[in-house]
Amino acid sequence: MAGGWLYIMTNRAYGVLYIGVTASLPRRAMQHRDGAGSDFCRRYRLDRLVYAERHETIMDAITREKAVKAWKRAWKVELIESVNPKWVDLFDTLHLD
Repeated sequence: MAGGWLYIMTNRAYGVLYIGVTASLPRRAMQHRDGAGSDFCRRYRLDRLVYAERHETIMDAITREKAVKAWKRAWKVELIESVNPKWVDLFDTLHLD
């Protein structure tokens, strides 16, 4: 199924947040971990995947990304903690196909 992912990367609990969209979450998360992701992530060493949200289409994911990016930081933290209260790296839970 073609679709998209909204995801949030950080460097540590309550650290700098990066919100992105991708069609392949495992591949994109690996790029960030390898320092080949965005310049922003590389600059702040954002290599911990702390939130991921699946969408039916990439356009739905982009729409959600724009909305979440406009949120207050506290709301973004609440979103992360609603599914990942300990801010653990979710990378190891991904299926790398």
